[in-house]
Amino acid sequence: MDYLKNLSSGGKQPTEQSPSSGGGARGGLMDRINGTMGGGLQGEKNEDALDKGVDFVQEKFLGQGPQDNESALEQAKDEQISDFVRGRYKSATGKEFPVADK
Repeated sequence: MDYLKNLSSGGKQPTEQSPSSGGGARGGLMDRINGTMGGGLQGEKNEDALDKGVDFVQEKFLGQGPQDNESALEQAKDEQISDFVRGRYKSATGKEFPVADK
C-alpha cells in the first residue's frame, strides 16, 4: 500500500518538503505569490459555506489531506465544484442555492 502512496505522490517520501511548504527564501516567495493569487490562509478565510463543505468532503471522505492551506489552483478547482453544485441545484429546484456565493 505504501508503494501506491509513493507512486501517487511522485515518489516523494512524506518527510520531504516541497518548495512551497515553507522554510527558506523560495518557500516564502512561493507563499507570497500563492497568497496574491487567492490561495493560502487568506483565501481559506474568503470561502463560503459550500466551498468549506467541498473541502470537508475532500479531506474526510476522499482522503486528500488537510484542506486548510490550499494553493490558489486547488481553491479555483473547489470553486468550480461548488459552482457545478449550485447550477445542478438550481436546475433541479428552480431556486438559487441557499448559501450565497462569495
